[in-house]
Amino acid sequence: MITSSRILRGVFKLNARCFSSLDVNTVDLRSDTVTRPTAKMRVAMKNALVGDDVYEEDPTVNKLQETCANLLGKEAALLVPTNTMANIASVLVHCNGRFNEVILGEDSHMLMYEVSGLAQLGGIQGRSVANLPDGTLDLKAIKSKIRPMTDVHQPWTRAICLENTQNRCGGKVLTVDYVQQVQKLAKDHDLSVHLDGARLFNAAAALKVEAKDFAQHVDSVAIAFSKGLCCPIGAVMAGTKDFIAQARRTRKALGGGMRQAGVIAAPMLVALEETLPKLREDHEKAYRIAEAITAMKGNSICSVDIKGVQSNIVMIDILERVCPLKFIDRMKQVTDKEKKSLGQSISVLMTLFYERKVRYVTHQDVSHEDVDKVITKLQYVIEELAS
Repeated sequence: MITSSRILRGVFKLNARCFSSLDVNTVDLRSDTVTRPTAKMRVAMKNALVGDDVYEEDPTVNKLQETCANLLGKEAALLVPTNTMANIASVLVHCNGRFNEVILGEDSHMLMYEVSGLAQLGGIQGRSVANLPDGTLDLKAIKSKIRPMTDVHQPWTRAICLENTQNRCGGKVLTVDYVQQVQKLAKDHDLSVHLDGARLFNAAAALKVEAKDFAQHVDSVAIAFSKGLCCPIGAVMAGTKDFIAQARRTRKALGGGMRQAGVIAAPMLVALEETLPKLREDHEKAYRIAEAITAMKGNSICSVDIKGVQSNIVMIDILERVCPLKFIDRMKQVTDKEKKSLGQSISVLMTLFYERKVRYVTHQDVSHEDVDKVITKLQYVIEELAS
């Protein structure tokens, strides 16, 4: 028989564990996808005017699409649940059938992280070109991958896909001039250009230009709102009116037709007003952390290419003497000795991205005070691992 005293002792133990976890200051740098909707976004979701978006009758969705089309300098835009769907739907429209191929970076999100959606859902082959350290694709290499249209043995090349910012290259920013050069190459060979702009607003903030400055040089563009813009869901794809008309049908086939989607569009509109202007702060936070790592004298544990820090994504190179997984685990854990030395408990979450590279991503849920904590933790862990 379980007595009331035993129940109370169990409750006290549970509470003790909960209170001890509350003592830990956790800073989540795994991705900007971990951001939570702001208070203003939650209110907007609650009060959103809605209608049936499949019938194009949701006023909030229509407002979002019109706003995004204007921001991107395109004729029309379309709300979709995710940026992955936006990328796949865009390429499906550009290819308009099987036996086709698109050229894309070997480290691109579309090739690495979208579960071969182009092949699975569209019968479209991806042909990769190596990403250079700055995230670009060599123009001559792109040209060499374009198939001859007259050879019956080969698929038709239909589009070139770019990514900006380039995630796996450490948040590198493709310049407007580079995107324009790719556009010229594409036009010379009657190809379309699609831009995976999941973090295009970050790229624009980094170069102090507008998103439309990039978008004017591509045939279609996809923007994610569930990363640095803090929305719980949602992306937008944009292009000509004819492109979006076909994309609407493609979205339906992919299962992306939504009904009262205004509850999704409402926080996205808030993000454009509230979060978008703050993206440069995220870049500054990322740079501060990188700068602190670089400034540590005698640091034999890790390094950062400080000149390559351009946005909110940074890769830390872990040197040979330490296992990267051990580094990640140690940044997450808090020891009694550490707590006593620092006077606080700090847990920092990061991600292994390559064999010896650890990625961190700053975002709106990381305050300047959190950055101070991350630097403090890094300095302590680096010194500990070096001893």
